[in-house]
Amino acid sequence: MRTYLVFFSLIILMTSCSIKNRGELIGVRQKKWFGEKPYGMTLIEGGAYIMGKSDEDNAQLQNAQARTVTVPSFYMDETEITNSEYKQFVYWVKDSIALAMLARKADELELSEDNKDGIGEFAFKDSDTAKYTEFQKYMRQNYYDLSEDLYAGRALNWDSDIIWDTEDYLDQNYAEVMDSLYLPPELWYDGLPKLDVSKLVYTYTWFDADAAAAESKRTKKQFIDRAPYIKKEEVQIYPDTTVWIKDFVYSYNEPMHNDYFSHPAYQDYPVVGVSWTQAVAFCNWRTNFKNSYQRKKGEPNVSRFRLPNEAEWEYAARGGIPSGTYPWGSPYLLNDRACFLANFKPLRGDYAVDQAVYTVEAKSYYPNDYNLYNMSGNVAEWTNSSYNSESYEYVASLNPNMSFPNEKRKVVRGGSWKDVAYFLRVSSRDYEYSDTSRSFIGFRTVQDYLGTPKVKMR
Repeated sequence: MRTYLVFFSLIILMTSCSIKNRGELIGVRQKKWFGEKPYGMTLIEGGAYIMGKSDEDNAQLQNAQARTVTVPSFYMDETEITNSEYKQFVYWVKDSIALAMLARKADELELSEDNKDGIGEFAFKDSDTAKYTEFQKYMRQNYYDLSEDLYAGRALNWDSDIIWDTEDYLDQNYAEVMDSLYLPPELWYDGLPKLDVSKLVYTYTWFDADAAAAESKRTKKQFIDRAPYIKKEEVQIYPDTTVWIKDFVYSYNEPMHNDYFSHPAYQDYPVVGVSWTQAVAFCNWRTNFKNSYQRKKGEPNVSRFRLPNEAEWEYAARGGIPSGTYPWGSPYLLNDRACFLANFKPLRGDYAVDQAVYTVEAKSYYPNDYNLYNMSGNVAEWTNSSYNSESYEYVASLNPNMSFPNEKRKVVRGGSWKDVAYFLRVSSRDYEYSDTSRSFIGFRTVQDYLGTPKVKMR
């Protein structure tokens, strides 16, 4: 009898579907996608170019052999990520940690978000179990309670504004939580409270598709267990401001150490002191931050933000000029008015001849023909690619990239304010270790273009 009922139900289902589509193949209709240009980015339409050195290798590095490659279309930040933009990431992490600690304290005191008189205002959004949706009940019963963290998956109350002014603290419980975010008073050196930046840890997960694909190829299985390839990362995200002193021996750079990231005078300057690992964490946060907004609007997720691979970086740096030595095309470093075209070290010991001693604002000098600023000079930039001097010989010619998790050397491109002109060439390569931060290395992000730009009939 049960078999007949299932069969009968299936017939009804198929019949109802056929009524709507008349038995024709019409596809699954989804909400139409209108690609939106990300804020502060420009579209780099894909194409082919000769990647590597087409001129003499004066440094005898022999690590950028010329070859023709093709890259798909992508968006790229017009400028390096600035102190102000990175600070938005830092503040979000700081607020989320504070909210989580306040919510846990409220949970310990058995307070709900309906309690508006004190710390209960910051209780988890789902603190009242009567308000649980069926999905929340299912997830809490089957997953959250099995986690090492009993509070995993609980929604924070972002509707309540965090109070940072000590004079306005709500109650003793609130003061106790907020005090734990700061260094002890004996470590204050100017009488002002100092945030314990070591607690600013961003945690995220990601799927290692390359490793999963390699396992699928090795075992010849189409479907494999995904669990081993879901990686969890915990990254301290505050920039290392001591790089201004560590990078230069017997040099007075304390003002840059004290003020470069914190003072509003430098808010539009490129962020430095950020390791490759921290830059990758920023990309993950930026993706989640944007997609949380998309979901609230009922819109599809955007493609993830990421670091460019070095093929994309060089293609964008050339600005559509295939044989250009620098982003502006010519082999010269000065324009027709004898003004330098980038921020670098033109002469031995003379950092100021290009009108800049350290970094300059991210929108300084002229952009290249893709409207990208400072692709050469100012700060060198992290890429997603791992460094290998021979990688050009064996990477694919379509969107080439060599990225090995175990290879800690990451490709750095563009040269910086403290480099000589050789490193400003669009074809020059350098590297730094992924856990290392420098006063002359920053980054910018890219985003994949979904679909293909409209084909123009010639």
